[in-house]
Amino acid sequence: MANILIVDDDPAVQLTIRLLLERAGHHVTVAGDGHRGLALFEGNPFDLLFLDIFMPGMDGLETMRHVRALRPAIPIIVISGRSVTPDVYAEPDFLKMATKLGAVASLQKPFRADALLAAVDNCLRAGESEGSDVNASRR
Repeated sequence: MANILIVDDDPAVQLTIRLLLERAGHHVTVAGDGHRGLALFEGNPFDLLFLDIFMPGMDGLETMRHVRALRPAIPIIVISGRSVTPDVYAEPDFLKMATKLGAVASLQKPFRADALLAAVDNCLRAGESEGSDVNASRR
């Protein structure tokens, strides 16, 4: 199936996503921060990327900016445990912000297994159609 990179600083989230994806037949690599994730990304042909938005060091938005510079078309799913409740005094909706910056999908922690797997399937299908469009234009 797909080669997927998970970049999240929470070991419990890493384990949960990894187990769900491996049970679905995917190959999974895990990084605990943006710097390590970017180093792994630069040396491996990943098909999909999971990025936590809030991590120490290089956060998910900064990591995504670097990834987009290297491979603009790779599907990225952003995840966050921060609230998305609209409130005058609340912080900005970072998941929505990340999708505007190029993430294909977003998941609010805690997420359901079926929502995660559906997001992965949708992203991979979208990536396949983009890849076939690129291949067709090369002919």
